[in-house]
Amino acid sequence: MGDFMAEVKIGMTIEEASEYTGIGRNTMRKLVEWEKIPVLRIGRKAIIRRDILEGFMAANEGRNLRNEHDVKAVKN
Repeated sequence: MGDFMAEVKIGMTIEEASEYTGIGRNTMRKLVEWEKIPVLRIGRKAIIRRDILEGFMAANEGRNLRNEHDVKAVKN
């Protein structure tokens, strides 16, 4: 069911976005902290739009996502 939900949802938590993209949770959290991926904040919860994730993946193909200076930020 997890795969089906990731395909249907327009917004995902960091954990769901991590599963959807294959990027580790800690790396995903860092990308949000570094403001490379814009999020919608609901209290402490961060929601990431699916189209933003797809654009981020395309823009950063071949880059080292653990190096803040090598990652291209995406805008919504």
